Amino acid sequence: EEDIEVVAQVARGDEVLEAARAHGVDVALMDIEMPGATGIEAAALLHRELPAVKLIVLTTFGRPGYLRSAMESGADAFLVKDAPAAQLAQAVRKVLAGERVIDPTLAAAALAEGANPLTDREREILRAASDGSTNAELAKTLHLSQGTVRNYLSTAIQKLTARNRAEAVRIAREKGWL
Repeated sequence: EEDIEVVAQVARGDEVLEAARAHGVDVALMDIEMPGATGIEAAALLHRELPAVKLIVLTTFGRPGYLRSAMESGADAFLVKDAPAAQLAQAVRKVLAGERVIDPTLAAAALAEGANPLTDREREILRAASDGSTNAELAKTLHLSQGTVRNYLSTAIQKLTARNRAEAVRIAREKGWL
């Protein structure tokens, strides 16, 4: 596209801010799944540090929770990664014009799914528990008591109607809530 120029590419989410600063980007396109920092984390940092930069988050995962997280992080657009080049170019133009662009299929799925029932702390503990850590290990890592960890896990399991913590982690990941 004549009116769009790629000025930088990075392979890691923790390189996004530095590249955006170094190259004076107007729009940043980022994958939701990147090493170093997720696209959501990179978008939030970029939005906080360089609020004039427009953010387009791309995903291969059509999980409704990812859409919500992307928008909450400051993203201006959320599209599936395999969108045609013309659609991506149009999204770049629209966000530069101040519009938001959301893949309609993802938007419909997000509305049907409903809001994430987990609190920030419940998500933090589920994320930490996903590696199989015991309550004692989680308590030490998160600077909480074992009872507090157990209570948060129990609440998260109940909210997700899961049978155990492993199933709660799986459900939350499938919905894009972790």
